[in-house]
Amino acid sequence: MRMQTRRRSPFSFRSARTVLALSLALAGLAGASTGALAQQAQAAQLTPQQQRFHDIYKELVEINTTHSVGDNTVAARAMEKRLIESGFAPGDIQIFEPFPKKGNLVLRFKGDGSKKPLLLLAHIDVVEARREDWKTDPFKLQETGGYFTARGSIDDKAMASALVSVVGQLKQEGFKPKRDIILALTADEERGDALSNGAFWLINNKPELLQAEFGINEGGGGELRGGKPNLHRMQVAEKMYTTYMLEARDVGGHSSVPTKNNPIYALSAGLERLGNFAFPVKLADVTKTYFARSAPFATGQLADDMRAVGAGNPDPSVIERMSANPAYNAQFRTTCVATMVQAGHAENALPQSAKATVNCRILPHDDPDEVERLLTQAVGNDKIVVRNVGRPLRSPASPLNGDLVKTVETLTQQMWPGVPVVPAMSTGATDSRFMRNAGIPMYGVTGMFLEPADARAHGLDERIEIQRLYDGREFLYRLVSELAK
Repeated sequence: MRMQTRRRSPFSFRSARTVLALSLALAGLAGASTGALAQQAQAAQLTPQQQRFHDIYKELVEINTTHSVGDNTVAARAMEKRLIESGFAPGDIQIFEPFPKKGNLVLRFKGDGSKKPLLLLAHIDVVEARREDWKTDPFKLQETGGYFTARGSIDDKAMASALVSVVGQLKQEGFKPKRDIILALTADEERGDALSNGAFWLINNKPELLQAEFGINEGGGGELRGGKPNLHRMQVAEKMYTTYMLEARDVGGHSSVPTKNNPIYALSAGLERLGNFAFPVKLADVTKTYFARSAPFATGQLADDMRAVGAGNPDPSVIERMSANPAYNAQFRTTCVATMVQAGHAENALPQSAKATVNCRILPHDDPDEVERLLTQAVGNDKIVVRNVGRPLRSPASPLNGDLVKTVETLTQQMWPGVPVVPAMSTGATDSRFMRNAGIPMYGVTGMFLEPADARAHGLDERIEIQRLYDGREFLYRLVSELAK
């Protein structure tokens, strides 16, 4: 007999809304003491599972896991303790610290083996945050004005703490999964392809621990428009990341007798040509599907243009209009952009060299060798050396079918009727690329909704609405339990 809690947890969607309504009403009262009363009232209304999730989230957010001074291992150990408190045996959990303070946690929630494993992936490191830049201490969770505010409150400790509480709740309920549920909390995602990146290290050194039929990670999420859920993005692909160093050199000399062979001028001209260059448009299936499903939520010319892209045969004028939006442009083509420049060695000397860092985000179906050829051609000066400083890692798109996609669509309609699930390609990078490259289809989906204009991950005063965090955690609970039963 199946337990009802597998379909709808005591951590109810309705109770989360009730909690939020009460907290917002109280937050509207004036005075610092009133704010404290609001928090106390909210805590009093939380169910035991909601309170447990809140406590896990707060603890994880307040452990500094930046690269400069943080300690990822401390965070991993704290989550290990939480999992053991939920009923997991110490032998179910492994901590790997291949580099100092860069610990990674892997939990295996054993199933009966009738289905292949499910991978739950989240990183617990965060980008840097300086106290003097923020309105409040970035490493102390703020609960004011209907928001949770702190570094990592979204990226990615919201998902990491939600997954810890989800598997913990399932364990406490006596849930018997048909597939192993693998939870991996990793280090140094924010440092890209660094050797200390936990997902990269695990898939290369302990691949047997992560092998799964498919996995869930960050990279997606819901979009709010005017405070209402508009669409639910599910990341199924992402661009490849690579960087080039451009360099022009000369013998230099005294600044009082300038020559025509100035590396700064040569490099500047090359960068200007690159800035005016556009890589070819290459529409993947995920891109066409994204715009086809987004068109009903646009109006006028934009809606028509989206439908044309979705059909796969847009006129050049459509591409030109839509490419004026940097977000759409990045969906259509590979991009390469200058991000850093350094030149010269003294103010009274002609420069001996000028260097520029150019970062490229390559479409998953594009050819990196062809991109390098076009980049060199765009620079247009054989005296500028173009050198790749890290080959891109290919990351094939995950299929747009199967149980996971159907389950996400069903649960989205249950929780947010009428909101479509829109497959998307990330123009940035996530750790899903390492898994996809190893043959594990990954899907970026969170159930956490944000206003596009209020997306503050990596920025100042990072935050998420309290209600939206609780709703996302409920979505993940339902998603994991449905996929594992």
